[in-house]
Amino acid sequence: MATEAPEIVIVDSYRVACDGGEGALGHPRIWMQIPFERGWVECPYCDCKIIHRDFKGRV
Repeated sequence: MATEAPEIVIVDSYRVACDGGEGALGHPRIWMQIPFERGWVECPYCDCKIIHRDFKGRV
């Protein structure tokens, strides 16, 4: 049985929120700051990788 890859989301803002995206089955909403030098952040709950649009294709 293969494990699904974590979700990747492209965003326009460096300040982002993640709640798991599954309504009541998600996780508590948390706010994260994407580091300007790295261009992405990973949610500690669901491992979703959130990438700023300026870094798309470079991460």
